[in-house]
Amino acid sequence: MYLYNSATHKKEEFKTHTPGHVEMYTCGPTVYHFAHIGNLRSYIMEDVLEKYLRYAGYDVNRVMNITDVGHLTSDADEGEDKMLKGARREHKTVLEIAKYYTDAFFDDCQKLNIKRPDVVEPATGCIDEYIKIVSGLLDKGYAYVAGGNVYFDSSKLDHYYVFNDHDEEDLAVGVREGVEEDTNKRNKNDFVLWFTKSKFEDQALKWDSPWGVGYPGWHIECSGISLKYNGEYLDLHCGGVDNAFPHHTNEIAQSESYLGHPWCKHWFHVHHLNTTGGKMSKSKGEFLTVSLLEEKGYDPLAYRYFCLQSHYRKALVFSWENLDNAVAAYGKLLGRIAALKPEDGGVDQAVFDEYKAKFLQQMGNDLNTSMGITAVFDVLKAKTSDATKLALIGDFDTVLSLDLLEKAEKIRQEQARAAAAQSAGGYTVTGEGDPAIDALVLQRYEAKKAKNFAEADRIRDQLKSQGIEITDRKDGASWKRI
Repeated sequence: MYLYNSATHKKEEFKTHTPGHVEMYTCGPTVYHFAHIGNLRSYIMEDVLEKYLRYAGYDVNRVMNITDVGHLTSDADEGEDKMLKGARREHKTVLEIAKYYTDAFFDDCQKLNIKRPDVVEPATGCIDEYIKIVSGLLDKGYAYVAGGNVYFDSSKLDHYYVFNDHDEEDLAVGVREGVEEDTNKRNKNDFVLWFTKSKFEDQALKWDSPWGVGYPGWHIECSGISLKYNGEYLDLHCGGVDNAFPHHTNEIAQSESYLGHPWCKHWFHVHHLNTTGGKMSKSKGEFLTVSLLEEKGYDPLAYRYFCLQSHYRKALVFSWENLDNAVAAYGKLLGRIAALKPEDGGVDQAVFDEYKAKFLQQMGNDLNTSMGITAVFDVLKAKTSDATKLALIGDFDTVLSLDLLEKAEKIRQEQARAAAAQSAGGYTVTGEGDPAIDALVLQRYEAKKAKNFAEADRIRDQLKSQGIEITDRKDGASWKRI
């Protein structure tokens, strides 16, 4: 597999510290509000990456944090804690806010077929790890105490701007509008490892530390959680491109200074989802959520399909028109799959292996998801049995996670019901998606129409014995399990 590495600015062969095993870390959400669909684009692409790695034969340990303390509104060391901001907005405690929006985030992930990582750890669960790392950095001379807080000393590094995505002059402290200079810092790039005195006195969550009662800085949290659950050598670190600086830059600085050796081999950054007005952001007040898409009648998996049509390293422009185009394309694909006949021939193993190898190669070229979708269409056009096509599509969908076979089967069932209703003079059967039960209910109707009431009663009793209750209507019948 070849992946673009943000740290080296080139596409590289993906190699791991332990052959065949991937230690993977994903920057999780700060749970002070709902995730918007721009945030979720990153998680969709990271989900595809993890699933592709497993599909390609790797053993993967994926770790993700939940930020429930320490993330300030500037993403650096300025502003107020985002969790406090959310708590004040909704008149709840910080822990109540964290629980509510963590649950909401994973509800959205479930709707988008995003797999839950192997380890999910809230930042508040690893305080001892942060204190250990901060103490180690102080002992090694990479940190200092000033004004009650503990700071990382960036002047000790030979190379700080790892990703080279920022002009140093643009990062001068105090230049940005509305940001106060932290006079405790010795250098403009220094950052807080542990707060004991902040610009707001009402910090809700505080812990004892060797430097006084306080709380961790945002950047130390990811380093601490990853070191605890991934070990000292990380193979793959993922996140949105806006995390590259300062968050990921600071993670590298503190982790490698603490460990004394290189930390993470490969950095994977997903680019922004933009609207016609620019980057999607919670700070603008209104933002698009999965729930809003559902309210407007969109299947969340149509949004996943929309994201997979574009490469993760390109900014993706969201508009309702663009989403509608994706809905139409997704629907057309499902319709073509629904037209396949599962009973048509057996699986041709040679053809299966040929197309699987192509899919691995296409997706293995810097996670090219648009080519992954093209691979599905190539299968549909292949000169082979429908059974082979369905086996390949199901195989590919373990990575794409678009529910292709499940949704195609529902379309087939709907088409079968519509055909049966047409042949029965408009009589329709609605139920819980079991075509065998639908067929029996329709047979009962045909028996009644033919005045064969004994047969109609026999079918009714058979269904009743299976726990099926039938409700007759003028234009048909509905059934449910009781």
